[in-house]
Amino acid sequence: KQWYQRRVAITAGKEAHMSADDSVPGSVPIPGSPERIRSASPPGSPNFSGRWKLKESENFDPFMVDCNVGYLKRTAAGIVSSEHHIEQEGEHMKVVVKAAGLGSGKHQEYDVGGTFSEVEINGESAEVDTTWVDEGIRELHRTESFEYLLVRQLVDDDTMVLNLESPKGTEAKRIYKRIE
Repeated sequence: KQWYQRRVAITAGKEAHMSADDSVPGSVPIPGSPERIRSASPPGSPNFSGRWKLKESENFDPFMVDCNVGYLKRTAAGIVSSEHHIEQEGEHMKVVVKAAGLGSGKHQEYDVGGTFSEVEINGESAEVDTTWVDEGIRELHRTESFEYLLVRQLVDDDTMVLNLESPKGTEAKRIYKRIE
């Protein structure tokens, strides 16, 4: 499956309107697609718990350019090793992102299906909407000047992929391997 074939359409900088359908409890339609987004963690959903180390990035620098990240931060992000430490209990997620030599990292705690706030790498504050999708967790990050899409998925028990799409449609991947 290609994650971007089932993503929610982002039109003119705003997420397309979605409405609930009583025929499939807990889900909403994806505009222009027969697929639906789940709003709760059903049985068999991926569990992302563990420590994950970045092994490979694809097209990450062009993605960051689209997200208004300056040259120095982009260069550092391309060189520095990153780890995600994740604790998941059902829909509740605790994610700590650590980057060697770049301070204390990023701390996220949220319930999938809800919204949380964070500061993006370019320094802007963002509201992040989360929901379950067939292949993992979808996060729509919104700042005052841009928004981007991230879908966290498990490819297998030892591989986690962050699929990213910039405001201009640039797609990137961050591939992590389980270290614990």
